[in-house]
Amino acid sequence: MVPCESTERDRMLADAVLKIQDDSVDAGESMTVGSAGDGAPVSSRLLDTLAAFTRHRDAAALDHSLVLSLAELTSAHSAVLARRALDGPYVESIVHCVLGPSGYQVHLADADKVELGMKLLHRCLHRLEVQSAVVDGLHRLVVPIMREGKAIGALQLDSPMAPQACQPLAEGFARIYANYTALLQESERDKLTGLYNRRSLDRQLQRMLHERELAQLAPPQPEPAPEPGIEENRHPAALELQHVWLAILDIDHFKRINDNYGHIYGDEVILLLAQQMRACFRRNDVLFRFGGEEFVILFSAADEATVRAVLERFRQRIAEYGFPQVGSVTVSIGYARVGKHDYPASALDRADKALYFAKQNGRNSTHGYENLMERGLLGREMAAGSIDLF
Repeated sequence: MVPCESTERDRMLADAVLKIQDDSVDAGESMTVGSAGDGAPVSSRLLDTLAAFTRHRDAAALDHSLVLSLAELTSAHSAVLARRALDGPYVESIVHCVLGPSGYQVHLADADKVELGMKLLHRCLHRLEVQSAVVDGLHRLVVPIMREGKAIGALQLDSPMAPQACQPLAEGFARIYANYTALLQESERDKLTGLYNRRSLDRQLQRMLHERELAQLAPPQPEPAPEPGIEENRHPAALELQHVWLAILDIDHFKRINDNYGHIYGDEVILLLAQQMRACFRRNDVLFRFGGEEFVILFSAADEATVRAVLERFRQRIAEYGFPQVGSVTVSIGYARVGKHDYPASALDRADKALYFAKQNGRNSTHGYENLMERGLLGREMAAGSIDLF
């Protein structure tokens, strides 16, 4: 499988460079792009940039690399990547690269609070067409990122260069990004549900721990107005005060569902449960299908009371949901706090012990490892649960 992916990436890069060269020549542009470079031919600079761009195996790192590469190649004052969710038309993440006094800075913006300046970008996503305008004395260019006739995102550049000068480059990168992310998703996503697979756990866990560490080092931010409900302590602005938590959930009596209704309905239960997970948890919570009827959730929260409330809300949501043909389905959930230097297998093991306790004590319930230990309900010699750690 790996040689095939490598061959596809090499072919894709070669085709992209040739296409961008042809487009640049057709547009009558010189083969040197941007003023920040060293004057090297665009083909040479592109190969270096694309080689660095496609070495990433993580979608978040790829997004950061894309906006930084485009900004540097076009001498843009800012570059924005808006990426849509796999399961809907809403914008899932926004990565913003801005030119500052010390060079380009890349940060992740809050997709729930898209600034008004993104109006042109949303028009591009809606119409599936390149958009351009002059904003604050700069040329703004927005190109859609298309895959199989659908816009999976958009790239926005604010640059002193005229749109026709950098449009071939932006469109070329958009094509490469669309193809390359398809390869990444195939390797890190579960084919049935579209959730992350277990191979992605280590990378996603390290990313969340790193983000929390950076938040702790950053200058304190003004505290936002509290939001009503149980989500209050999960506000993104309070990330430096939050901990990372890992939860494992398991569909109760799933074998009985397969035996009584067949694997087609069993797969439908798994698919619908994944949809309910996406609807219930936040966009920046990371959802996995570990295989079979087991799922894992990584998320941040300030305390165990909030964690339990969030997971209990989901458990009750599933218990009240009517699954076609099957009817009522319940889940058992175990969770544990993830330490700064935790190995994924250690965190999984603790959460799995809490899940095993839930399974052995009536199912359709939520239990936390730390709480069970404090109450003396988990013995030292307790057998491992059902999840395969390796």
